[in-house]
Amino acid sequence: MLAGILFAIVAGSFVGLQNIFNSKVNEHAGSWAVNVLVLGLGFLASLTLGLLFEGRQMFQLHNMQTWYWFSGIIGVGVVTCVVQGVRRLGPTLAISIVLASQLGAALVLDSIGFMGLAPVPFSFKKLFGVLLIIAGIILFKFSGQRAAGEMKKAS
Repeated sequence: MLAGILFAIVAGSFVGLQNIFNSKVNEHAGSWAVNVLVLGLGFLASLTLGLLFEGRQMFQLHNMQTWYWFSGIIGVGVVTCVVQGVRRLGPTLAISIVLASQLGAALVLDSIGFMGLAPVPFSFKKLFGVLLIIAGIILFKFSGQRAAGEMKKAS
């Protein structure tokens, strides 16, 4: 379990870092260039590391349904939406909203056992946890505006 927690922490840190990089690329090249760079370089890195660590076994897909492959297309939407969110809201607020919506979607998808996953029973405690995170984001957003307004009044 500890290894899973550590991987999740590292992944979250990487996502935050990647989004700042993506935002900087977007300032100079646009959203589609960001997608090409992120997903294209990700493909090359994954292919290289996969071949290095797994060799040809990487291509043994063991009766996987073809439509599962389309998750890469979802990745295009993820990168595009996150880059635009960061550009319009700033990294902290945008990523906070992304994470809250990710938790909300995971709660629903886990509860219904989406795509054959073992259903995780829904509970109002879990829903309350997601709503508490959303409340924290709202507090974060409006407390920053209030502080900025108070600084202007003091000047």
